[in-house]
Amino acid sequence: MVYIVSAPSGSGKSTLVKKLLAAVSDLDFSISYTTRAPRGSEQNGKQYHFISRTEFEQMIAAGEFLEYARVFTSDGDYYGTARRFLREAEQKGHDLLLDIDVQGAKQIKEKLPAAVRVFVLPPDRKTLERRLCSRGEDSDDVIQRRLDAATREIENYDKYDYILINDKLEDSSEKLKAIVLSERERRSGGPTSENSKRMRALAEACRLANAREKVQPILASFSVPAPPARS
Repeated sequence: MVYIVSAPSGSGKSTLVKKLLAAVSDLDFSISYTTRAPRGSEQNGKQYHFISRTEFEQMIAAGEFLEYARVFTSDGDYYGTARRFLREAEQKGHDLLLDIDVQGAKQIKEKLPAAVRVFVLPPDRKTLERRLCSRGEDSDDVIQRRLDAATREIENYDKYDYILINDKLEDSSEKLKAIVLSERERRSGGPTSENSKRMRALAEACRLANAREKVQPILASFSVPAPPARS
């Protein structure tokens, strides 16, 4: 099974993914390829595979990506998920976790309809702005671009299966784990224990249909209109 986690930059997604990988077995992580330069203490092959634009475009031409996109503008940096990670996970009998944006998630869902999609939201716009500023990595202009991009990404929240509001890290981490484990149990059809019932209840609370009401104040803080409820 493939799990997709998307979120605006600064929502705490990377921390949640790290904690999930430490807590759940047989779950591989796809390290994205990018043409952007490393930031801070980032290392090639750890946070990202850092390659040149020429190398990235050669991989596109060779059909080596499950998904790829440019960020911010047509002249921005490329990000992409290599097909080989899915092949390697399947060979080991493992699930695959993808940390990708809404553009990539749409491409993956078209190719892998059974993929489970989780969208991570910040509690509100002010919290996201504070988190971006506290990282000390970006200029004011870049932070504003990230906030603008966050608004566009959040407009797509209702295309995901689960919504995770990252207000308290430990609670959010437990909910993300519950989503993965409950989806595994659903697929396996095995016996249901008391712990699995608890996990399923946590996951169901995050399911899109059950999270809409909690999302409304967040949308309002980004001046994003609420989409009509699906029938």
